[in-house]
Amino acid sequence: MTLAIFTLVQHLESQGKYYGYAPYMREMDIWNSHFDGIIVVAPLSAIDDIDEITAPYAHPNVNLVKIPVFNVKSITGIFRLLLNLPSIVYKMFRVMRKADHLHFRSPSNISAIAALIQVFFPKKKKSMRYAGNWDPRSSQPIGYRFQKKIFSSPIWSKNMTALVYGEWKNKTKNIRSFFAATFSEDEKEEYSYRDYSKILKFTFIGALVPGKQPLKAIKIIEGLNNRGLKCQLEIFGDGELKPQIENYIEINSLSDIVYLNGNVSKEVIKQRLKQSHFNILPSKSEGWPKSIAEGMFYGVIPIATKISCVPWMLKFGERGILINDNIDDAVQEIYTAISSKDLNTMAGKALSWSQEYTVERQEEEIKDILSI
Repeated sequence: MTLAIFTLVQHLESQGKYYGYAPYMREMDIWNSHFDGIIVVAPLSAIDDIDEITAPYAHPNVNLVKIPVFNVKSITGIFRLLLNLPSIVYKMFRVMRKADHLHFRSPSNISAIAALIQVFFPKKKKSMRYAGNWDPRSSQPIGYRFQKKIFSSPIWSKNMTALVYGEWKNKTKNIRSFFAATFSEDEKEEYSYRDYSKILKFTFIGALVPGKQPLKAIKIIEGLNNRGLKCQLEIFGDGELKPQIENYIEINSLSDIVYLNGNVSKEVIKQRLKQSHFNILPSKSEGWPKSIAEGMFYGVIPIATKISCVPWMLKFGERGILINDNIDDAVQEIYTAISSKDLNTMAGKALSWSQEYTVERQEEEIKDILSI
């Protein structure tokens, strides 16, 4: 049995193995374990840049079909797509014809093309993992809306299980709620009482990119300190905004309350979370924010914007603090919660909820999906 994966995740090749973003690779290892052979249709970088957040596929039989990275946000990008489109379609068609199960990682430009081609394979078993915001009320690019429409349609996507984050009304019969998991059953710990009367430790875990809004997280911590709350923020991640963030920290003399740690291992993250009070992620858009769920797993109170399934994850404020996108509003909302809420009760509820979503449960879910 052969599994075909269509993904935008950038892959690297080193010593005969294919590497990718570690959290993605860990989940794919679960899917891959049920098949004899794996075919990955994805971009492949010539740069051998293996780091803490990069991992190889565990499966011994992985073949990669390389396709170019492209975008349609410029005339040059559109021209490059048109030039490469016949080759991309041909490669995808051949892979789909050969594989027994088709797995799509959406939304992306690659999955948008694959969504159309899979229509011609109605008898193949398929699954689609939507990593973005499934909220039908949200404003999204036309390409994202197109993929949601195609993949969730029992007419256009036969034998498809569309995996989405959260619970939504009026869903089609092939939509199934799913989740992302990082920790296993043996990594569970009972809630440990935290002292919120001293310096409050915040974490930000995520790429330093505009969508995650790390600079906004820093400004919120700065605002809380200005309100008299002693707060510190540790940032874990790297990205294009790092120089801008470093400059802001220096200009505003924040080096004693904001610390940049770069990309670190899962174990380092886990140990820091156990010492933290709050985990902040003021994103513009999310699917299932793994970093928030990871913090909740160890009793860290999540602070996040009211997007996607986040309000449902935080039970509309019972197991976390929901904030608006405006910095001043966010500072006030956090300040009010810290001043008036029973924070240990909130943290305990966050831990109890998150520990239901383990790697073992994810394995059982995937096994069930593949047996359908």
